[in-house]
Amino acid sequence: MADEGVMEREGPPQDYYDDIKARFADARDLRLRYRPQGTSQYTSDFSGALARYAIDPHAEPAPERAPITDEVEALFIGGGFSALLTAARLRERGVESIRIVERGADVGGTWYWNRYPGAACDVPAYDYLPLLDEMNYVPSRLYAKGPEIFAHCQAIARRYDLYDLAVFRTTVLRTTWDDAEKVWLVETDRGDRMRAKFVICANGTLSKPKLSKISGMERFAGHSFHTSRWDYGYTGQDLEHLADKVVGIIGTGASAVQAIPRLARTAKQLYVFQRTPSGIDIRGDRPTDPEWAARLQPGWQQARRMKHIRGREIDAAKKAELDTLSRQEKIRRQENDNIDHMMRIHRRIEEIVEDPATAESLKPWYMFMCKRPCFDDEYLPAYNRPSVHLVDTRGKGVTEIAPEVPCSRARLIRSTS
Repeated sequence: MADEGVMEREGPPQDYYDDIKARFADARDLRLRYRPQGTSQYTSDFSGALARYAIDPHAEPAPERAPITDEVEALFIGGGFSALLTAARLRERGVESIRIVERGADVGGTWYWNRYPGAACDVPAYDYLPLLDEMNYVPSRLYAKGPEIFAHCQAIARRYDLYDLAVFRTTVLRTTWDDAEKVWLVETDRGDRMRAKFVICANGTLSKPKLSKISGMERFAGHSFHTSRWDYGYTGQDLEHLADKVVGIIGTGASAVQAIPRLARTAKQLYVFQRTPSGIDIRGDRPTDPEWAARLQPGWQQARRMKHIRGREIDAAKKAELDTLSRQEKIRRQENDNIDHMMRIHRRIEEIVEDPATAESLKPWYMFMCKRPCFDDEYLPAYNRPSVHLVDTRGKGVTEIAPEVPCSRARLIRSTS
């Protein structure tokens, strides 16, 4: 019951919300029961038979080169957004001696590795991409696709002369501070012993694939790869080589949500193995309006970001109302608003997915933001195709992969998420 003197908002009775919270709790307990080990259920150790999952499909093996023993002023471990943006700001302030040391064969970080079909940002590109003003660039659409974002990263590196000292296909193994010399010694897997006045760790979390520990996966006899190491040599650039193949994809997180509609259109049969469904909201992607882009003035990106920040501030009237509530009542209202949002997502699933059982399996039973929210207009309709099959493991996940391939043309794709 609301505090005395506070008007109760119109809507479902509190019992309705309490029942849904109970279902959320049951679903949480189920996930914890089957996966109590937390992050230890995943591995990025790709030794032995799993080594194939870490191979870079975008570049030839690293050529031999002599070890580097020079000194730079600033050395970045990693070549993604963090390194590019910070290095650009250092350049603007006159720092000339900048080196990027990157495991991949180019800059881009996440956008170098993740080139699976459908890869795109799920934050408006006008806010997400760095240095748009400085690069005099406006993204081609609201949610830029992966190739455009990767090309933008390369353009930044060229604009700020970051390729000159960059070292690719190289992994930093050790950094040691020399207190006498006041310099960092940076050692790599290529025998380098570089020195740097400043070392900036910008290696992020997505430079290596992450696999669930599934019994037998190293013995799978079919062709398999990870979404962040997409094998276009096998699938074809437009996935045309999958037309006569049965494909399985493990996972229904953000990467899978983007890849599954493309696989659904091309594969002979597609099996989607789901542990926990993602909450799929409206994407509403669209090309950039050229007239709007032509009207943009210098500084537009920063002004846009500040406008969003101000727009998220609670207006005075709303804040005054909230100040009259107890902490318990504030939490109750926030939870109820959250549930309303998730139930809207449930209704959207019911409206789009034709098979009631599949629709029920795709409903997320958790609070908004408990799992990364996804936005896509093609994912849910993909399940209306007769060739697409959802395998709902109901919280268990895939526990074992048999080495035998039941169909000689079966193929397996591991999702990042």
